[in-house]
Amino acid sequence: MLTKRIIPCLDIKNGRVVKGTNFEGLKDVDDPVTLAAYYNESGADELVFYDITASAEGRALFTDVLTDVAKEIFIPLTVGGSINSVEDFDRVLKCGADKVSVNTGAIKDPSLIKKAAQKYGNQCVVLSMDVKRVDGKFAVFARGGRDNTGLDAIEWAKHGEQNGAGELVLNSIDTDGVKEGFDLEMLKAICDVVRIPVIASGGAGKKEHFSELFKAVPGVDAGLAASIFHRKELAIKELKEYLRDEGIPVRL
Repeated sequence: MLTKRIIPCLDIKNGRVVKGTNFEGLKDVDDPVTLAAYYNESGADELVFYDITASAEGRALFTDVLTDVAKEIFIPLTVGGSINSVEDFDRVLKCGADKVSVNTGAIKDPSLIKKAAQKYGNQCVVLSMDVKRVDGKFAVFARGGRDNTGLDAIEWAKHGEQNGAGELVLNSIDTDGVKEGFDLEMLKAICDVVRIPVIASGGAGKKEHFSELFKAVPGVDAGLAASIFHRKELAIKELKEYLRDEGIPVRL
């Protein structure tokens, strides 16, 4: 059985790690290079780096911060933020990224997923989706959760897989930063229609939430969190030992 991955996420704004609730009220947390080094040593399976205001501000991702982070770690690094072209993929890969996460750029140009997958391979292309309930349906939002695209999240996930995305990151805007558990209903709805790895994001507040996630939605491959790891409320090693004791396979 494949081990479940535990992935901390660095949300970057103006070169600093920040965190909010429901994608709003961002507060300064720490220096990204310091945090990256900490996670590299503490048993994280991968690291995600999002330049969360790049798309909204209409600028390129901060490659200087990314380069410094990449130098500190020896675990896989996924990078996202204003990825709008194959050239953007190339730029962040050359800075040390292993995988590139595309969100708003793929919504603006749905052919981007296929073009990037053909050039760099499916394993390099991650489709990140910011999902929120609207009128009883799961809707895809763009520009850091600011704009309702009108896209149905389940159909968009299927489109991503069919066009070459090797992995999905499902960010629940409804549960982001709330710390009351992952959005199991949304995750199950999308895991039921895709076969590529799915990373669950948004809502983790305690170790039991990860156990609940992996048991309730077996199709989820990884749990992603930010604030509980950043603020040292839960150590990754402690979480993995707990999951192992719960019968969930993890890499220790």
